[in-house]
Amino acid sequence: MKRIIETERLIICEAQIEDSKFFKKLLNSPNWIEFIGDRGVRTDKQAVKYIKSSLIDSYNENGYGLYKMCLKKSSTPIGICGFVKRDYLDNPDIGFAILPEHEGKGYTTEACMATMTYGKSELKLSPILGITTQKNSKSRHLLSKIGLQETGKITPKGGNEELLLFST
Repeated sequence: MKRIIETERLIICEAQIEDSKFFKKLLNSPNWIEFIGDRGVRTDKQAVKYIKSSLIDSYNENGYGLYKMCLKKSSTPIGICGFVKRDYLDNPDIGFAILPEHEGKGYTTEACMATMTYGKSELKLSPILGITTQKNSKSRHLLSKIGLQETGKITPKGGNEELLLFST
């Protein structure tokens, strides 16, 4: 497990194939399905494929990606936080998600603040973007809280939903 960031309560590290059960659970959580979208990951085998193609490939190709967020005390994975390079954005955007049982405890804010610092200082990302839907008020609030400002709207190529665009 390659550690990327350590905070007061969290360890943020690269995802591994062995995390398939956690990712299967996260990708099928209600908020993921509603706000990020159904990825069709229903089996451990499909979760392994997701980890390889969406996460590990990004680490190798971009030097960053979405990282696993774990509780420091127990090493229990509770969510993800990191950067995504999308073909319809000029710069990487910060992405995050957390299991429902860990919402409302400040973990995602803690992870995003540390990830933003890492992105700016270590990865030299500038600007850092954020995207979310109009109806995702929690994500809009968090993006503002970590220093991003709403700058406009964007509809991804082939997409049917307009997204709010945020930037540092």
